[in-house]
Amino acid sequence: MKNLFSSKSAKYGIPFFLVVLGGSFGLKEFTQIRYQFPTVSKVKPEDVEKYGIEMKKPGEVTLETEFKKIQQLDIDNWEQVRGPRPWEENTTN
Repeated sequence: MKNLFSSKSAKYGIPFFLVVLGGSFGLKEFTQIRYQFPTVSKVKPEDVEKYGIEMKKPGEVTLETEFKKIQQLDIDNWEQVRGPRPWEENTTN
């Protein structure tokens, strides 16, 4: 019996299989919690309108309309503007 537990396969194999099998059962429990207690609810247009935000209708925004907007942009004439570095920030507060 002593030789069985002193072999490499038992010394490293048994803990490996325990971790793999135990991990799969543990992950099952953690992922099940996500579906049992959903906290995020969908945003309703009525709720958004209370705050003064205008939502577009679902059929109003399509890939084709957005592609046409992008085609109308002038991408050949632009100016490169360098942003401020962290050490160049205005520190006069």
